Amino acid sequence: MAKTPTSSGAPRAATPASVTPVGGETHQTATAPEDRLTTNFGVPVSDDQNSLKAGPRGPSLLEDFVLREKIQHFDHERIPERIVHARGSAAHGYFELTKSLSKYTRAKILTEVGKRTDVFARFSTVAGGAGSVDTPRDVRGFAVKFYTVEGNWDLVGNNIPVFFIQDAIKFPDLIHAVKMEADRGYPQAASAHDTFWDFIGLMPESTHMIMWAMSDRTIPRSLRMMEGFGVNTFRLVNDADEATFVKFHWRPKLGTQSTCWDEAVKIAGADPDFHRRDLHETIAGGAFPEWEFGVQLLSQAEADALPFDILDATKLIPEELVPIQVIGRMVLDRNPDNFFAETEQAAFLPTNMPPGIDASEDPLLQGRLFSYQDTQLSRLGSVNFHQLPINQAKGCPFQNLQRDGHMQMQVPRGRANYEPNSLAEAGEIGGPREDPRGGFRTAPASVEGAKVRLRAETFADHYSQARLFYRSQTDIEQAHLASALVFELSKCSIAHVRLRILANLQNVDADLAARVAAGLNMDLPQPSAPAVAPRDMDASPMLRIVGKYPPTLEGRAVGILVTDGADGAVVNAVRAAVEGEGASIKIIAPRIGGVTLKGGKALAADGQLAGTPSVLFDAVALVFSAEGCADLLGESAAVDFVTNAFVHLKAIGYTPEAQPLLARAGIQPDDGVVDLKAAGAEAFPPPARTRQWAREPAVRKLA
Repeated sequence: MAKTPTSSGAPRAATPASVTPVGGETHQTATAPEDRLTTNFGVPVSDDQNSLKAGPRGPSLLEDFVLREKIQHFDHERIPERIVHARGSAAHGYFELTKSLSKYTRAKILTEVGKRTDVFARFSTVAGGAGSVDTPRDVRGFAVKFYTVEGNWDLVGNNIPVFFIQDAIKFPDLIHAVKMEADRGYPQAASAHDTFWDFIGLMPESTHMIMWAMSDRTIPRSLRMMEGFGVNTFRLVNDADEATFVKFHWRPKLGTQSTCWDEAVKIAGADPDFHRRDLHETIAGGAFPEWEFGVQLLSQAEADALPFDILDATKLIPEELVPIQVIGRMVLDRNPDNFFAETEQAAFLPTNMPPGIDASEDPLLQGRLFSYQDTQLSRLGSVNFHQLPINQAKGCPFQNLQRDGHMQMQVPRGRANYEPNSLAEAGEIGGPREDPRGGFRTAPASVEGAKVRLRAETFADHYSQARLFYRSQTDIEQAHLASALVFELSKCSIAHVRLRILANLQNVDADLAARVAAGLNMDLPQPSAPAVAPRDMDASPMLRIVGKYPPTLEGRAVGILVTDGADGAVVNAVRAAVEGEGASIKIIAPRIGGVTLKGGKALAADGQLAGTPSVLFDAVALVFSAEGCADLLGESAAVDFVTNAFVHLKAIGYTPEAQPLLARAGIQPDDGVVDLKAAGAEAFPPPARTRQWAREPAVRKLA
């Protein structure tokens, strides 16, 4: 990794004055005055792709008025809803350190083993508004506020370890592109439209993130089953002011698990609050979600030796190169008391870092350090938003000489509101003082070079890691990813948008590009010319989902559809077998009043058939009487209940009396279809622990 790259940089994205042939590089041409991009005050902009930095890999400069105006205007576009990550759910809990990093950092949160620190975690979708649904294909925010004894630490990340762009100056463009199209106000919470894919095709640096976004990672089964990543590269700083690069990771105890695409779409109609409800009910029921917390640590020399730049947010560090060290855990054990006061008013700031944790020169992070604070000023309406209970420092006192302002909720004492002052010598209240030894100290890093608007040449490889991700997936996941691209691009009405994506995909994998082109019934264009030829990297099995999550029913939900006259002993046996493995049970009946079992005993229902479809469960069981089954044969909701469970690759347990409904739904027996009387209820949990991937070729055609 070159420390001082030359000035050629990465290829710039197209502007209205650029000529961008499909499959080729962008060539800059002169811009007529009437077409010229300017600031709000008419100053012509020479470069809208790169923020001003002290050298190509240096920190962003405060004097960059183009960056500040662009992001500040973007931050204030919505009032009071968050512009991005508006749809969120959250919970309280604690973080417990299990391994000290005292060699690398002086931050007490990462050095005091066994100490529990209060946290507040918020999970969110990116593109949709606050009233959108929980299950669209979208990146998920994963933000954690640690109330440490040295001030709040906000680790604001996603469930994806990389991002779409390399420089924060492009963030407004990215979000404008993925949000509802400006002239028509739709689609909501969806990336399957022209403006998003037009932007992506013109920004090859987004290709790696697109592989993740089109994977099953962006249709999670539950917020409890998502990984989390700090995304950006940070530094740890020890007592000697020695710095170490660090990447932060969250790993769910239940494993990373996802839905099927068709299932996610149907869940949105059946329960728009599916993830929010799941998180709330799970915590209320005492099955507290838990994540391991891990780090990847690198010295400057180790970072320089990597074949990519760790300051580039579109790159990850494969675990095979730098293993993740698990150093702690997070448990969420309390729901918010008030959604607005806590979940909505929570303000996360990447600038909230205790002494011993520091930023890097990552140009995406550098812009975030400004943008988040500015966003909260707009959204919460006051410089005093830190005084809201959910945002207050709880592990230590907070005090300074800032005064007044809208919604001031404290009553500062004393005459002095400036520093330094000598009033204490006169017996007055002098106020707090700086702490040169124990206070936050920025890691001493060399900064040199001319002030430039450039990308480092080490940022110019846009395809090698996209190729790595795709080729590291199982055959199942590759098929899902290709099919997602076909679906999304099929929603684009502009032909050249689809062609440009196909041209770029050929730099990722020829077979992937061919599969997508076939799914679109389009001929492949010439491949685009990359700034840096993609390299083949060793596959990283840790990037997969299938085969990684634990074979358990813990944390999952099973629905038992029961009719009048059914055998209660079978219901009880299934319940015992499933709950014994940590899953929850819901009884579904044709009507909400429940059913009368064989022998006359009443069984209460948790849901009514038409309103509680099988997409809400991880596996289903059918416990019927012959008469009850006959009544359901003409009920489309019953047929859909079984059909959807089968095509979504779920285990289906059944009593022989339910066989006519299985036949009506066209169910072909396989290892995931279990006769509860012949095999016994204990035979049901094993196939219910995972999806029946071998069934998929028989139920859907994938790209």
